[in-house]
Amino acid sequence: MKFFPLNKDTISLSISSLVAIGFFVAGLSEVLDYFIIKALLFMGFGALFFVAIFFTMKNNAIKNRPEDKPQDDLH
Repeated sequence: MKFFPLNKDTISLSISSLVAIGFFVAGLSEVLDYFIIKALLFMGFGALFFVAIFFTMKNNAIKNRPEDKPQDDLH
């Protein structure tokens, strides 16, 4: 059963929320000074960055009008 559709918006929102919650919880529990915690959180940030770059490069412009029949809006 799918709870939410898997698209570029939900992927980026879920990764960014996990990174933000991770920084918040690590700061509250005072384990942010440990190297492994910093490494995990920065890898999550890096994953978010690369997903954003990937979807930016793959972005396809959707055209509203067909190119074979151009229309003039002045008439």
